[in-house]
This record gives sequence, structure tokens and C-alpha cells, in this order.
Amino acid sequence: MTGNNYYYGDNVNMYGGQGNQGIVRNQVTPGAEPDPALVAALAELHRMIVELRAQVPAASARLLDESLPALGTDAAVPAQERHRALMAIAGIAATVGAVGQPVAQAVQAVVGLLGG
Repeated sequence: MTGNNYYYGDNVNMYGGQGNQGIVRNQVTPGAEPDPALVAALAELHRMIVELRAQVPAASARLLDESLPALGTDAAVPAQERHRALMAIAGIAATVGAVGQPVAQAVQAVVGLLGG
């Protein structure tokens, strides 16, 4: 099966010390529409965060507000920034107990849709 190359996710080609291509990002095609399931999950999470915001201390509410821009469906949001925002939201949701449990579950769903 020489010559059959199938790439899923990132691909790195290194040819000695010359002609290195670096990382080829195969995950998002520029101009591609975001996954409808991801768009719906992010919208639902956003709605839940707005509700949770009214039930947490002011410092936590500010952190939730700061995290919301990273939850857009814009491909320009760096994956690391989105992940950091999701983990901050999940942390706040976990600290408020049963009230935050649905938000924590929604974060898990979004993380699953993002691939980990």
C-alpha cells in the first residue's frame, strides 16, 4: 500500500534538516461551516451560563463573562483559549454544587464535540 496516505488531524513531515514542511493543520477548512451540533451545544451552554451567572458570587460572574467570547463558533478562536474558558466555566459550575451540575454536563458535551 505504498503511496496511499490518509491524514486525519495534524500531520508533520520532517525530511532531514532541509525541506521541512512543519505542521499541516487538517482539522478545519477555511470558510467551512461549523458543526451544527457544536453550534447548538454552544448556544445551550451560553444560555445556561447566563442563568448560572445570577447565582454565583461577583468574582465568579466576572470570570464567566470573560469566558463567554471564547465560546463563539468563530474558527478564529484559538483552541487553547476555548479550552481554558471551558475549564474555567466547569470549575465554577463544580463549586456551586447541584445548581451548576447542568452547566458542568453541558461543558462536557461541548468538549466531547470538540474532540477531547
